[in-house]
Amino acid sequence: MPLLYHWVGKNYRRDLDWGAGYHLNQSNPLLHEISLGDSLWAFTRTTTGRYVLATELVVRAKTRNPRGFRYGPYRVWGDLKRSRYFRTKGQPDISELIRRLSVKASAAVIGRSFQGQAAVRRLTPADHHLLLDYARYLPLESRARLLPEEELEARIHLGDPDAISRLITTEAPGIAEERRRYLFEQVPRRNPHVQELRMLYEGMCQLCEWNPKSLYRRDLCEAHHIHWLSRGGDDALHNMVLICPNHHRAIHRTDAPFDWADTSFVFPRNREPVKISRHALQAK
Repeated sequence: MPLLYHWVGKNYRRDLDWGAGYHLNQSNPLLHEISLGDSLWAFTRTTTGRYVLATELVVRAKTRNPRGFRYGPYRVWGDLKRSRYFRTKGQPDISELIRRLSVKASAAVIGRSFQGQAAVRRLTPADHHLLLDYARYLPLESRARLLPEEELEARIHLGDPDAISRLITTEAPGIAEERRRYLFEQVPRRNPHVQELRMLYEGMCQLCEWNPKSLYRRDLCEAHHIHWLSRGGDDALHNMVLICPNHHRAIHRTDAPFDWADTSFVFPRNREPVKISRHALQAK
């Protein structure tokens, strides 16, 4: 069952400015009725007042947020290879197309029909195909390209601003200047968080409890950002866990999201919970 979502303009723009998240949150449980592989279409309002098509997230995972999360308890994650952010600049207003869909949207200003829990609506297969046809020739948003998270984390942990600068310049994802400054200047200075984690967990992996220090007298476990830096996450202790290199590679290579319902990473065929927890984690 595909869905249509009204993405508040300022939230959509912030998502792009700080690193496209490829996920959406809602308080309405309808968001989790979508099947894996179905499309969550989102439209938004530009600063000039036009309503335009923003994204198609082809859903690959559904997770829960912690109790009291400001954007609601339900979250869906888009497949990075199949999902799309569309360039909104120059796009025509989509209001009349939305009125042709099976959703009820009779308000004079289309967004007023999609407020509160009504922000997410069911679509029919015919609605989905109309949106597919409409989006066929829309240009993609260049700022939605992601930096390679695994490489970004490695360079940050080295505390080398020049290495981070080279990566951002090479990849040229079109990130906003605010995010660029954060990655260039602030993040490398906060490398001590890795040592804090290693001391807190005595070098042990929080997932599998592997303890390289007891075997090899070396710190081999690595810090992982739960909300990826390339998607707007903070380089802060509350957004980090200490995990072994095998788990770290697996999370990045499978794009495993974090589910706050049971504090687990969601892999394609299994879930792996955080077994050791000695510091507070915080969702964003």
